[in-house]
Amino acid sequence: MKLPRSYYNTLSFIGTAITGISLFMIIFLAVIGYFWEHSNTYLGLFTFIILPAFLILGLILIPIGMLIEVKTRKKAEKEYLKKGWPVIDLNISRYRNAILVFGVGTLFLLFLTGIGSYEAFHYTESVEFCGTVCHEVMKPEYTAYQNSPHARVGCVDCHVGTGADWYVRSKLAGLRQVYAVLTDDFDRPIPTPIDDLRPARETCEECHWPQKFYARQLRNTKHYLSDSANTEWNISLQMKIGPEHSAYGLSEGIHWHINPSVKIEYIPLRDNREEIPYVKYTNLESGEVIIYHDEELPLDEETIAEKTSREMDCMDCHNRPSHHYFTPQEFVDQALTSTNIPKDLPYIKKVAMDIFIDPMENTDSALAKIRNYTMDYYRDELPELYETRQEDIAKAIDGIIMGFNNNIFPEMNASWDVYPDHIGHKTYNGCFRCHDDKHTSENGEIIRKDCNICHTIVVQGKDGEEDYAVLNETLPFEHPKKLKGGWEDGLCIDCHRYLYL
Repeated sequence: MKLPRSYYNTLSFIGTAITGISLFMIIFLAVIGYFWEHSNTYLGLFTFIILPAFLILGLILIPIGMLIEVKTRKKAEKEYLKKGWPVIDLNISRYRNAILVFGVGTLFLLFLTGIGSYEAFHYTESVEFCGTVCHEVMKPEYTAYQNSPHARVGCVDCHVGTGADWYVRSKLAGLRQVYAVLTDDFDRPIPTPIDDLRPARETCEECHWPQKFYARQLRNTKHYLSDSANTEWNISLQMKIGPEHSAYGLSEGIHWHINPSVKIEYIPLRDNREEIPYVKYTNLESGEVIIYHDEELPLDEETIAEKTSREMDCMDCHNRPSHHYFTPQEFVDQALTSTNIPKDLPYIKKVAMDIFIDPMENTDSALAKIRNYTMDYYRDELPELYETRQEDIAKAIDGIIMGFNNNIFPEMNASWDVYPDHIGHKTYNGCFRCHDDKHTSENGEIIRKDCNICHTIVVQGKDGEEDYAVLNETLPFEHPKKLKGGWEDGLCIDCHRYLYL
């Protein structure tokens, strides 16, 4: 089959070779991806993004080579193109062959390109693509996500949502992020995209809509003290996430804050929203408005007028719903409860807490420190136990390492300390950003710090020696360790964010 003479040049041959090889590799890898259950992370990246780019490059090189060949021959023969359109004579076999080859080939490649584009779109929307392609950058968030309640919810369902406008915005931001990764020009840790997230009412409430919140929930938690027996301390809280009876709707309880009849607005002191000096309450039915100012951090009228207030939604409390980083105290307690760390191994809670007092420089040195510190402690302090319980010590080391690997990422400077979680008030201020007895209105109303607003304690105490509340009553909180001066006048964060008990 003869083709136009201009086709027979080196550049067009190279373009044809690139196109042919790329096409073959796309088909080959697509077949592998279809039949091979455990496909590699980068298989889709090459199949639907990188190789199609080479295929298109090859297709572009073919006509470029032909144009250059035409010009070269014209110049060599000192012939110049005449004005007007070129004449294509279908009675000449080489023109017919060229149209047939390029026409059918173009239709076929357009068909494959359509399928590839569709697959590429779905691949770039996949959790695998979001979490593992940029391995170093996304490792902390991807690991935390896999251990979250939303591990089966796609990344794009929250970070992008539906609609063309958000899709375009996310892809444009993605191009900027790819460039940042390629040039190694990105922050460590990655900042939380507070301003770029889609409104919670368009994402969270697709599943968790306000009218279907449950009334109340019982939360059971185990803690372990840093004594020789790793004393187990149990506490059960009845969380008032809703009213006493679900039929009351959102008239009371924690989720009252997003009652459709109520509008809560606030102005944060900084972008991280950890300090909130101004709160505005509006009853949308009665029109009542109450403004609360922090007595210690009041904003003047000029600042209030300049700043934009934010309407409270799910993300103001549930700001880490899929990427929660547990503190060492939390993940060690969990490992003790699940027996990944033997809880009858003396002082193991204290040993684990001592390991994480100082920050880790990198993963390798952290793993070495966990192993060496634990082994040295039992070898030096409890030599008899060291000789008889080697297996339990090794198991404890594995449990501590597992907690470290899931929650602390030194290379990215990512951990619980840089990503505050606004649920609760133990490790971060969370609820106490507003409920601190310091936010007052003009008529003297305060946003109360009363523990019983959000929960009641129904069980607490050492394992086997717990106190139980009478039905519909609450126990006064008892701290597991006796603190000098008590705990009532301080904030939980004063100890639990910076010290391990």
